[in-house]
Amino acid sequence: MRRTSNGRSVRLLWGVGLALTIAMVCSVSAYASNGFTGAGSTWVYPLLAKWSSAYQGSTGIQVNYQSIGSGGGIAQIKAGTVAFGASDMPLKPEELHAAGLIQFPTAVAGEDLIYNVPGIGPLQLVLSGPLVAQIYLGKVTHWNDPAIAKLNPGVHLPSTYITVVHRADGSGTTFTFANYLSKVSPEWSQRVGANTSVAWPTGIGGKGNEGVASYVQRIPGSIGYVEFAYILENHLNGARMINADGKIVAPSLQGFQDASAHVDWKHAQDFYVILTNQAGPNTWPISGCTWEIMRKSAARDSNQDVMRFFAWGFEHGQQLAQAISFGPLPSSTVTAIKAYWKKNLGYSL
Repeated sequence: MRRTSNGRSVRLLWGVGLALTIAMVCSVSAYASNGFTGAGSTWVYPLLAKWSSAYQGSTGIQVNYQSIGSGGGIAQIKAGTVAFGASDMPLKPEELHAAGLIQFPTAVAGEDLIYNVPGIGPLQLVLSGPLVAQIYLGKVTHWNDPAIAKLNPGVHLPSTYITVVHRADGSGTTFTFANYLSKVSPEWSQRVGANTSVAWPTGIGGKGNEGVASYVQRIPGSIGYVEFAYILENHLNGARMINADGKIVAPSLQGFQDASAHVDWKHAQDFYVILTNQAGPNTWPISGCTWEIMRKSAARDSNQDVMRFFAWGFEHGQQLAQAISFGPLPSSTVTAIKAYWKKNLGYSL
């Protein structure tokens, strides 16, 4: 009797343990299927943070986005460790094809120069592309330099030393900024060029848009470049700029969208376009976009999770985008993106 009892007890305990194990596995699987991870651009983080929160509230699906910089996002999607990568520098079609990747745009935005100059408030300072290039080349080193004074008559410019702040990590924000400077300054184009990481002639590096903004807030006399949403959310001092038409403009959603209106999203191969220094009297000169990058070889369910999230954002997240000055893509572009998904992945939503 004792053996039988013990045998039954062992079998009972084994059955309970197996049931618990199965329950735990099912729970883990359910959790894994209830969310996915992306990584990359710090530029787009404010937008994806708002979209992912609203999306989870609407669908129960959690989108974990790691704001690590465009260079990190490109590296992680190539390694297959995330469901999508995000980069403010579009990959060239030949690079995409060689790596088995696709990319599509998210929303149009812009970046601006922020500064910490005693006595000068937001939008009181006017800068030009060639002047900014000279500052970042280390050739204009004090705020009362004649080149700055010429663009700012009547503004009291202190003799404070200019501390240049740039990104320390691989960054699409850097690509957009350096690409703009390359277009307006032959010296910058020859000496530095444009990429997610460049050999900075001078300055100190901060990690992410957050790091650059933090340095500029703390260091009197400093200047840096960040995505416009960070200026709005952190009440930073942003500059006005002289655009390609020679007009003095302030950063704005309309200015970003005006830059986007000058490119043909629908017919650009793999949506490869650059928005910097576009023409137009109201166009913001340092406009850009974030591209989401996916692997063709990823599991179908994983890619469809990504597609559903961004399709939701395009359809339901535009008011959230506009609230932080991210310009929505035209409906024709969204239609082109969905057709691009089907063509390159072999399936649709």
